[in-house]
Amino acid sequence: MQFVLPELRIASAEIFVLAMTCLILIVDLFVKDKRRTLVYVLTQLTLVGAAATTMAVSTGDISYTFSNMFVSDSMGDTLKLMVYLSVFAVLLYSRTYVLDRPQMAKGEFYVLSLFATLGMMVMVSANHFLTVYIGIELLSLSLYAMVGMNRDSIPSTEASMKYFVLGALASGLLLYGMSMVYGATGTLEISTLSAGLLEGQGNGIILAFGLVFLVSGIAFKLGVVPFHMWIPDVYHGAPTAVTLFIASAPKLAAFAVVIRVLVNGLIVASHDWQIMLLVLSVLSMAVGNFAAVAQTNIKRMLAYSAISHMGFMLLGMATGVIGRDAQFVVNAYSSSMFYVVTYVLSSLGAFGTILLLSRAGFEAEEISDFSGLNKRNSWYAAIMMMMMFSMAGIPFFVGFFAKFSVLQAVVVAGHLWLALAAVFFSLVGAYYYLRVVKVMYFDPPADNTPIKAPGEVKLLMSANGLAVALIGISPNALMILCATSLNDSISFFR
Repeated sequence: MQFVLPELRIASAEIFVLAMTCLILIVDLFVKDKRRTLVYVLTQLTLVGAAATTMAVSTGDISYTFSNMFVSDSMGDTLKLMVYLSVFAVLLYSRTYVLDRPQMAKGEFYVLSLFATLGMMVMVSANHFLTVYIGIELLSLSLYAMVGMNRDSIPSTEASMKYFVLGALASGLLLYGMSMVYGATGTLEISTLSAGLLEGQGNGIILAFGLVFLVSGIAFKLGVVPFHMWIPDVYHGAPTAVTLFIASAPKLAAFAVVIRVLVNGLIVASHDWQIMLLVLSVLSMAVGNFAAVAQTNIKRMLAYSAISHMGFMLLGMATGVIGRDAQFVVNAYSSSMFYVVTYVLSSLGAFGTILLLSRAGFEAEEISDFSGLNKRNSWYAAIMMMMMFSMAGIPFFVGFFAKFSVLQAVVVAGHLWLALAAVFFSLVGAYYYLRVVKVMYFDPPADNTPIKAPGEVKLLMSANGLAVALIGISPNALMILCATSLNDSISFFR
């Protein structure tokens, strides 16, 4: 046997995060500070170091290592940087919330956050079904533990158990789909799978069955209908800091898996999986928006909102048909990438505001808790309003252009009825977003307690709100970044 030493430079960011996570785990044993200040600072420095490492080793070219199981390319580097930024913001927003709750002010919260980040990094760079599965499980197992960190809370424990059981079922579906694809094609390597299918290799019937299970497993990770049943309970039951984590960075990693597996690996079967994505998309927009209207708990409302947004994101994936003009296909997929990035940006601000209003012994979970926020602090009310307007797709916030780019791809693909359905469901969604704005600006305050936040949280919150507004005014730079990174990474364009 000949052992080929892998090129570790390509995976240096993952190695750095793993080493630092293990170091932080050991350091936490000797930290006596109940605030875990050292652990928090080391965690944030790890994310900054990972971002610097990713940029340092990025060449813009496509590179493989670990026997072609791991790939580095423009899309991967872009999404990883966005993951680092999202997790950094989550931990910064969550700092005060965690300190007010002794059961969460532990090193495990930060260590699990880094392990989840590592899982997302592996998912983004996976070029092999086993690597995809390892990344997904590393992320999922970390999230199961984080959801149940508040062991004294029955809703938190219940949410963790539901998430674990349903996640195990979804992992089984994913593994079974991978095994059937392997049986049909004889390979687990995604890039080789694509090349083999283009040459007409593989058993079509077995491949079709495997594709159904693969799409089902991925749909669960995205949280789209009918695999959405865990989303509302987990969003509601988990500590709000953990809900913010789940609602942000993992969406970026799930999008990367969709591109790697379905586009780079199974593009020949695109007509089959695109029909499935269309059905999932329409159902998710319908169920998510109509169910959100009935919610009085803002975390559950945003949970159903997330289902509808992921359905909207799938529209772009379902319209980039192979055989069409290459630029059209890139625009369709990049519109989905742009959508998921802007959704994460808006979600960070929305849940960040919820964390801001929460304090020791009080969770700002009900929509009524936002009553009269404008009178308590007009700036925070304005930021929350921008997040709601962006999610609703109201001009000229970034969410409007995200929806517009997806709808443009759908119309160009010839699915006018689908675009009209998406617009209708967006109008339904505007109702529950505007309801939050109405409560903040027109209802009397239910609580006059001063809103206190550290200076760095105020700065990040302001930057988050301004980003949603300014990118909405000039979205071209982010759109071009998404299109360029995808154009360099999708295999059938090379």
